[in-house]
Amino acid sequence: MHHREIYLKGIHHASAITANGLANFDFYTKVLGLRLVKKTVNQDDTSMYHLFYGDGKGNPGTKLTFFEMPMATKSSEGVGSVSALSLRVKDDHALKYWQSRLAQFNVEHDQIIVRAGRNTLAFRDGEGQRFILVSDEGNSGIAAGEPWVNSPVPSESAILGLGPVHLTVQNHEPTALVLTGLLGFREKGKYASTIKDQPDIIVYETGEGGTGAEVHIEERHDLTREVAGYGGVHHVAFRVENDEELRDWIEQLNRVRMPNSGFVDRFYFHSLYFREPNGILLELATDGPGFETDEDLEHLGETLALPAFLEPHRLQIESVLRPINTRHMQY
Repeated sequence: MHHREIYLKGIHHASAITANGLANFDFYTKVLGLRLVKKTVNQDDTSMYHLFYGDGKGNPGTKLTFFEMPMATKSSEGVGSVSALSLRVKDDHALKYWQSRLAQFNVEHDQIIVRAGRNTLAFRDGEGQRFILVSDEGNSGIAAGEPWVNSPVPSESAILGLGPVHLTVQNHEPTALVLTGLLGFREKGKYASTIKDQPDIIVYETGEGGTGAEVHIEERHDLTREVAGYGGVHHVAFRVENDEELRDWIEQLNRVRMPNSGFVDRFYFHSLYFREPNGILLELATDGPGFETDEDLEHLGETLALPAFLEPHRLQIESVLRPINTRHMQY
């Protein structure tokens, strides 16, 4: 497929939309027990926060990020979307813990059911953002992240990273062709949809496979196109080893005339963006340099971090943002 063998290592991060950064911070740190590893701004529109949550270090494959858009309307479910994100937990026992924790915090959730051979538990945050907790019991494949030591959730039950990304499309074939023919994913299997009279969901995997390296494509014939807004996912990113490989991917996309952003320096990682044929925004992102580039590990996410090119504008940027106090959290 390539002039030298390169492959995507798994899921890098997913970026979603919130209308309320403070409520978002409270839920993801205090209820889900993730660490806020970076509080920064959207580099393309500095009037909005970009909040990054992850494991103890913000390792690739554990990052869940949100753009704060206070004026956004609610996302509507539909095709042409990242329709659910998964969060990995260690085993079936941890899933039981979450069933009771979600009930304790009045979080809307479903029953534990099997999806693609694994026990899973679907829930939604307060804005309707769709998640599926997935058990890593018996899972081989790409390694999970490391629990955050200061999390209110016990380490044996902690969320350890991102699991399978769910894409909902009108016709799966063009998307599947991009995954397998261009990005090097392999078809792994199928499982029944939870929606009556809809086709089976198809599982694709990349790299070492396993929960941290899968995309599940759901074809739906009963939905219109998703309208983006809060409670919806903006894009999903896959892991690339380094800049050299990222440049190879850019060359590969250009060769097949796939419109793309070219090389984008996001400071904490380097990226490439493009839309697959059903209109879903995908990103390829390097594992490094990482979040310790401008903050020490002990103090990640406590203050507003700005990449060097935005630092001269700090006062103006801070004057527009509503404060989110992320220091010295007490539980």
